[in-house]
Amino acid sequence: MGEYLPAAVSSVLDQTWENLEIVVVDDGSTDDTVQRMERFRDVPKVRYLRMANQGQPFAKNKGLREAQGKFIAFCDADDLWMPQKLNVQMKYFDDPEVGVVYSDVAYVGQNGQSLSKRQPYKQHSGKITDHLIIKNFIPFGTAVFRRECIEKNGYFDEQLPMGIDWDLWLRYSIDWKFQHVPEVTYIYRIWPGQMSKDYRGRYINAFHILKKFLDNYPHALPERVKSKAWADMYISRGLAVARSEQSFIEPLNDVVIGLRKDLLYIPGWKALVKLILRRV
Repeated sequence: MGEYLPAAVSSVLDQTWENLEIVVVDDGSTDDTVQRMERFRDVPKVRYLRMANQGQPFAKNKGLREAQGKFIAFCDADDLWMPQKLNVQMKYFDDPEVGVVYSDVAYVGQNGQSLSKRQPYKQHSGKITDHLIIKNFIPFGTAVFRRECIEKNGYFDEQLPMGIDWDLWLRYSIDWKFQHVPEVTYIYRIWPGQMSKDYRGRYINAFHILKKFLDNYPHALPERVKSKAWADMYISRGLAVARSEQSFIEPLNDVVIGLRKDLLYIPGWKALVKLILRRV
């Protein structure tokens, strides 16, 4: 990943919004990241923090605690910011109730070639908990949020190996409005060396995050929405297993459980038909 890092840092430095700092947290890299960061050693806006490997949520929290600004945004080492990102998004914070501003994202391949990949979910603005509990539709790297969100609703959960952004946004959605900006401000790179595509692991964490949120905020959502959220979780896992493993019985069981959670959930019936026709 070190090979992409200088471009990521440079894309933040190239912002048309000038009042910013960059905190680079090196979570125990074993490649040539240290050498590649040498070029930024004398750049006042850049701070490079190296530590022993402790995992993604710990590293992100380290960056949050080190950052001094009133607003926070992330850029993964293999991704890029568009030059106008902050100028486009910061104006929406004129509304004091808006805690998070996020945007559309573009995709590139390993060597920077443009990829025709679409955002899979519909985006929402305002009080979004009832939508966010069903799908995490916020491309993480596009988001800018207030430091007050951290102070009021907490840091990343360091016990979670995956899904830390969904967990964070759900908590923030309790007290803050979210604003979607229909403009590309972030470029996400898809390449072979990315984090393991462990779909089973992701769903183990997703089930845990959903239960934790509903346990901690029992009155945040009506029962109808809670049932829909559980239905979607089982049905989505069933489809993921069916696609990845070409299996039938286990996915069918998940889809049936999902429909029992909410018989009126139309995507569940569509999933059942796809599964039976083997068109997943």
